[in-house]
Amino acid sequence: MTQKIRDYLGITIIISIIIVALSAWSYVRTYSRSVEPSSFRSFSVTGEGKVVAVPDVAEFSFSVVTQGGKDIASLQEENVKKVNAAIDFIKLNGVEAKDVKTQNYSVEPRYQYYSCNPIPLEDGSVRPCPPAEIVGYSITQSVLVKVRDFSKVGEILSGVVDKGANTVSQLNFTIDDPSALQNEARAEAIEKAKTKAKLVARVGGFSVGRLLNIEESSYFPPIYYAKETGFGRGGGDLSYTAPVVEPGSQEVTVSVVLRYEIR
Repeated sequence: MTQKIRDYLGITIIISIIIVALSAWSYVRTYSRSVEPSSFRSFSVTGEGKVVAVPDVAEFSFSVVTQGGKDIASLQEENVKKVNAAIDFIKLNGVEAKDVKTQNYSVEPRYQYYSCNPIPLEDGSVRPCPPAEIVGYSITQSVLVKVRDFSKVGEILSGVVDKGANTVSQLNFTIDDPSALQNEARAEAIEKAKTKAKLVARVGGFSVGRLLNIEESSYFPPIYYAKETGFGRGGGDLSYTAPVVEPGSQEVTVSVVLRYEIR
């Protein structure tokens, strides 16, 4: 191989290395921009959309707590009997089976604890106190209820306690399926953010580029009412007139953050 050919090959190899290096640099730059485009040339704006709606579901839960001795079978029978009576009453007042859900079922022991003064023994050790002893069991069953006919809420709250529920938890009104309202609030929030982006760009002397990222958060707090409680194994005395409840209105809020490329 002549010196001239070797020189040509060397030049060709060098040119090939330069081309490969430039291609790699271009690829890395393009990939970097796709992962984090215009990371140093971007700005963010926020927008919030609100929709006010009337709740369509009243939710509450009730519990039946049964305490007794060591005969778990009889305790279960008593507990289930009261729960079933309450559920039957609820269904008779127009609540569908799909809106009645068991939240919790537990069987827990009840202990008798002994207190005593340690007694020193001749060998230098101390006689321990007697260990705790199981004297009975407590069975708790909790049920979540959704009521869609608000005219029946007060009657149902009073009725479940009359049927044997020990407690009725906080009543709250909410929207069963908020997706349509969230979509409406989301559209409003995005439009507000877009308008703000154009204003910021005009004041800042630049143009709005591509939309790089969008973040969202939504909030629709339920409306709570005071708690009613029944006391004792058979529930409290709720023979008074059933309470009148009003659902009020609920605000569905969606907030967005839009990040744009600066041009």
